[in-house]
Parts: sequence; C-alpha cells; structure tokens
Amino acid sequence: MKQKRKTINSMLILSISFTTLLIAVRMIISKELTYIFFEWNMFLAIIPVWFSRKLLQQNDFKIKAYLLLFLWLLFYPNAPYIVTDLFHYSERPPIPYWFDLLIVTSAVWNGLILGLISLIEVEQFLEIHLSPIKVKVLIILSFFLCGYGIYIGRFLRYNSWDIVTNPIHLCIDTVSRIVHPFHHPRTWAFTVLFAAMMALFYYTIKSLIILFQRIQLTLITQQK
Repeated sequence: MKQKRKTINSMLILSISFTTLLIAVRMIISKELTYIFFEWNMFLAIIPVWFSRKLLQQNDFKIKAYLLLFLWLLFYPNAPYIVTDLFHYSERPPIPYWFDLLIVTSAVWNGLILGLISLIEVEQFLEIHLSPIKVKVLIILSFFLCGYGIYIGRFLRYNSWDIVTNPIHLCIDTVSRIVHPFHHPRTWAFTVLFAAMMALFYYTIKSLIILFQRIQLTLITQQK
C-alpha cells in the first residue's frame, strides 16, 4: 500500500510540475501572468489530499477524525473547482492556441484527479468505521456538497475560509437558496449536474481500479 501511494504521489508531482513548467514557459515568452492563477488553484486542490491522508492515519473515529473530515469537506470542492477555470480559456496571441489548451486541460486534470484521490481515501477510512450503506450515502452526499461548493465559489465568489471569516452572508445566501429553490434554478441545476458528473468520474475511476486489481490477480494466479 505504501509503495502504491508513493507511486501515486510521484505521478501527481510530475503532473503538477508539467503544468507549472508550461505556465512558466508561457510567462517567459509572453511576459504576462495570464494563467498564473492555476498555481494557486492547484495548491488549494492539494489541501484536501493532505487532509484525507491525515484522516487515514487515524485509528478511530473520534474528535480528531471528525475535525479532519470536516476540514477535508471544506476544502474538497477546491480540487474539481478547477474545471470551471475552463471559462478563462480563449485565444491570446502571440501564444499558440494549442499551447494554452495544454495548460488549461492539464490543470483541470490535476484538479480532478486530486479531488478523486482524496475522496477515495476518505471512503477507505469511512469503510473501516461505518456500515456500507452509511458510506454510500455520505459519498453521494459529498458529490452534491461539492457541486454546491463549486457553484458558490465560481458564481457567488465565496472561498472555503468564508465559513469562518464571512459566515453570516454565506448562511443567508445558502438558506435563501434552500427555502426558495425555484428562485435560484441555476444554483440547483449546476449543483445537481456537477454532482452527477463527479459521480460518473469517481465510479469510473473505481471501476478501473477494480479491473486492474483483477487483471493483476489473474496474472499472479497464472504465474503460480
């Protein structure tokens, strides 16, 4: 398990470094900071992975685990949030269109995979301490909370830390959308559809993991 996690970490570092290198090259050529915000967003996307790793180190489901789980959920939307940075993609001469496409898509991939890995690790922890049905409910709930978190981040311009620095306005906006859902169709359309997309990504990745494990087990059995 440690070896597999080490391999995953190496690939994540390589992937993030690739995007960082592209951005650096773009800055040197264009002398502009056009996509520098991806560096900050990728940093924020790493935070939920840090919390999920800390959560996995807990031997019981007590106060510290609850706190780590809460902090993970608070920062988790920051990872797939990078998908919405596709809004910033446009042709900006003299940089080739395809070069900027590489920057944006690689950054989006980093955000998605960091978010999915952290969710897989959280599920691994929950499976040890909770019943299967409770784990499934919590994972599905996380998709919707993630979708809503991304919405308020992109369109209402809230940050994860606003739950501490600006809780009143955040609560008012949230309660308003819950009490009057038909007054805010874009909120719930975005939340539900983004949650569905994240669920598709997540269960596809999990299915691939199971498939690779079965192939590996088959190969080991054949060798014997």
